Amino acid sequence: MGDLMTQGSEQKSFAAEDETSQYLTFLASNERFAIGILDVKELIEINTMTQVPMTPDFIRGVINLRGSVVPVIDLASRLGRDISTLTKRSCIVLTEVALNEETQTIGMLVDEVNEILEISQTHLQPPPNFGAEIRTDFIKAMGRVDEEFIILLDINHVLSIEELSVLEQIADTKNSLPKKEADDPDTMKTGQNTND
Repeated sequence: MGDLMTQGSEQKSFAAEDETSQYLTFLASNERFAIGILDVKELIEINTMTQVPMTPDFIRGVINLRGSVVPVIDLASRLGRDISTLTKRSCIVLTEVALNEETQTIGMLVDEVNEILEISQTHLQPPPNFGAEIRTDFIKAMGRVDEEFIILLDINHVLSIEELSVLEQIADTKNSLPKKEADDPDTMKTGQNTND
């Protein structure tokens, strides 16, 4: 009886390790990324995007989604790359980000959506400790597909509402500075007057 229970638990743990999950892959700044398919609410074509003044560069604007205002984040810019150039293949991936006990819909501008891949849990590795050009808290895992690694993004960190609002406040500090200080690039780098 004990042997049967041991075999059952071993089979259960093996099944959990061999479990596969689906990921939507896409390009941003010519790099391939993915997020869990359960994080994807909808894919939409870019129609009209309204720019919002005094926001960080990675906030491309807002869209009207069936009467709701949805902010759109430029993923490449958010990851520290250049601002995306809109093309016919550009797409907005709608996701929902957890905020306290609620969710907020946010659009993520990507260069191109590729495909849905199934990746086994055994092919997932933790984020690298060094060498990655993007913040490791943005990386959920590294997924191995054949001989290639795909960065699986942690959507709740990449599109964190709290962090986005902090960055917006930083961008707004330029308005609170006297005109001379606001125009001085050294002042903006540190947030302090260089004469102090």
